[in-house]
Amino acid sequence: MTAPDDASAGGVRWRRFGVMFGLTAVATGGLMALTAQGVLAANFSISGMPFVVAADELNGQGFEQFATLDTTREGNPNLADEGGQKVLIVSAINSATLTKLCQSVSLGGAYLKITAGDAGTPVSAKALVVDSDQINGNADFTNIEVGGDAGEFNKVRNPNTGQQVVGPDYVFGQQADSVVIKNLWQNNYATTAAKFTLPHLRMSFSSDGC
Repeated sequence: MTAPDDASAGGVRWRRFGVMFGLTAVATGGLMALTAQGVLAANFSISGMPFVVAADELNGQGFEQFATLDTTREGNPNLADEGGQKVLIVSAINSATLTKLCQSVSLGGAYLKITAGDAGTPVSAKALVVDSDQINGNADFTNIEVGGDAGEFNKVRNPNTGQQVVGPDYVFGQQADSVVIKNLWQNNYATTAAKFTLPHLRMSFSSDGC
């Protein structure tokens, strides 16, 4: 699957949406000090190497989205032009299933590729948190709230700790009771989950990515 420039007609134009999120977050000031409370992805230094995640369909119950700032370790050559930091879109889902999941990362001349959920049983996740700079697909939200304070969101909770997943205080965000995204394609820098189940998991090196 190749990277699309935008979602197909009738879908959400995620790239433009992501740029808006980044600019909105920067405009609030103080991004350097922001850490999304309860968002696991903010608790480790990212490698700075992006990876692609694609799925025929994502179904999620409890959805939140807001901007955050991820960082690499000091001395990491990745993201050097950006000072080792990356403003990203956090998408958090309380419980999710993904049909025909594919994940790949370029290692320079080859891809490490993972597939799962393509034999009749979808991939499932609890408290799934993904940090992306591009998301494409056709999205359908139920009871969406746009423009809320991400620090007060209440749709996602880590079942292992009971901790609510919220964004930085005073930062623009959106949340919904549920979301369905068809033909999902993401360029990600971090993914975490309280529980991640991958039926029919296959991992190998490949000449092409997702």
